[in-house]
Amino acid sequence: MKTLNNTDLDILDHLQRDGRLTNSKLAVALSLSETPCWRRLKKLEDDGYIESYQANLDRRKLGYGVMAFIQLTYLEHDEETTRQFEDVIQNCENVLSCHNTTGEADFLLQVVAKDLDDYSRFVDNVLRKLGGLSAIRSNISLRELKSSTRLPIPREPT
Repeated sequence: MKTLNNTDLDILDHLQRDGRLTNSKLAVALSLSETPCWRRLKKLEDDGYIESYQANLDRRKLGYGVMAFIQLTYLEHDEETTRQFEDVIQNCENVLSCHNTTGEADFLLQVVAKDLDDYSRFVDNVLRKLGGLSAIRSNISLRELKSSTRLPIPREPT
């Protein structure tokens, strides 16, 4: 990993808080002129520190009242079963994230649904049709205490 200086880290911090920040406003916030600020930003993008820009949406206002965390356990771990699983998950818009995990379950999914009936249809029509599953364990979120995509910006102790 390339070492980032404090200005690079400040750019990342500001953009995580406001991805719509213009280069001119970012430059002012960092006490830089616009051209060096733009060059640093472009370098961070080219080096892959900034993957993309997006708006964070309110799932409830869009009608997704259910958030579930699903543990999937597989009997089979062959290449074909894994490929089919990955294809289904990659193409399923209800799945916000999927992680291959250690522990009892093989995968942990974060899923949204409009309501419990919609969630039940997802389990029946998507998950139960996946080959090789031995267990599906669901945990429905009752209350969201924190939701963020912001990463902590590593800083040297002062």
